[in-house]
Amino acid sequence: MIRVTDTLWLGESEVEFSFFTASGPGGQHVNKVATAAQLRFDAAHSPSIPDGVRARLRSLAGRRMTGDGVVIIKAQRFRSQDRNRADAIERLVSLIRRAAEPQRSRRATAPTKASIHRRLDAKARQGRAKQLRGPVGPEE
Repeated sequence: MIRVTDTLWLGESEVEFSFFTASGPGGQHVNKVATAAQLRFDAAHSPSIPDGVRARLRSLAGRRMTGDGVVIIKAQRFRSQDRNRADAIERLVSLIRRAAEPQRSRRATAPTKASIHRRLDAKARQGRAKQLRGPVGPEE
């Protein structure tokens, strides 16, 4: 079991790994050993995730989530397969933790008296500037 929060746990069977050769520097080792990890987590069909968390996860994951609701995380930061696997799990857990936090509701506030005064002063200045642009009357 993978612990996400005190009340939210993921089953090991819900997370699927595949391994491939990592890109970037590393010489001969990186070309012949499959150390990079790709984690796949089907968030849309996971029984562990509540609906509210699932909806927030969809917006937080962005391009990391496919149209079918599968979160894909690639980890190739480290040179060992085990550390990349742990890194991918850690990144998934932090993403789900962020989605599990309830959103704070926005409290409507009234504009301050000073901001109202500034707005009205700016409107009056703009009006005076436009009045001065009008046609010039006959010369006296």
